[in-house]
Amino acid sequence: MKEIEIIPIAMRKMRRRGIPDVWVTEALNRPDQIVEGYEGRQVAHRRHRVSDKEVLLRVVFEESTTKYTVITAYLTSDVKRYWKEER
Repeated sequence: MKEIEIIPIAMRKMRRRGIPDVWVTEALNRPDQIVEGYEGRQVAHRRHRVSDKEVLLRVVFEESTTKYTVITAYLTSDVKRYWKEER
């Protein structure tokens, strides 16, 4: 498995948003889906249940040969907006 680096601002935002580190690690190591982001970045998706509601964790990251660098992570209840159906 690759090393995971979470940049300081991403860590602060995760703490403020109540996103556990383990959720980010799971999203990168076992994503439900990976989609293209902006500027060559990728977004790992992982679904969770919070307060009996389905939410989508989106982890924006850059990948090198040795590590994932987390740029930001956030939860959204608008799963349909971001989930890409298989074609």
